[in-house]
Amino acid sequence: MAIIGMSFNSVEGRREKPQEIKSEIKVNSSPVINDIREITLSTLGKKALSMDFEFRTAYDPKVGEIKIGGELLYLTDKNKEILKKWEKEKKLPDNVSLEVINYLFRKCLLKVSTIAEDLQLPPPIPMPTVKPKK
Repeated sequence: MAIIGMSFNSVEGRREKPQEIKSEIKVNSSPVINDIREITLSTLGKKALSMDFEFRTAYDPKVGEIKIGGELLYLTDKNKEILKKWEKEKKLPDNVSLEVINYLFRKCLLKVSTIAEDLQLPPPIPMPTVKPKK
């Protein structure tokens, strides 16, 4: 089983009007799979799963929000099993879910970090800092 590709089809980011922040800004990022369908990859001569996703980063207090939508291609020999579980429960099997969610976090957090910097919002992940030797 392998993720063989991903593409973004929408990127949306906004920063709210400046306000006085009286507490720490919390950043919460979460990926969601919205739909799954089977497609034929003519170049490989195989069937794969196409997963539509949304990755949202929200700030509390509400100083902004970043959303990314896209499609992830997943190649496996268990398409029917995965589709059956999706149709019944709108969930992926645990092993597939872990692989897909971790991949989305790795790829999307990098993109969101750049967008957050452009919008002058806090990064979604802590950046390392170099400190002088004592």
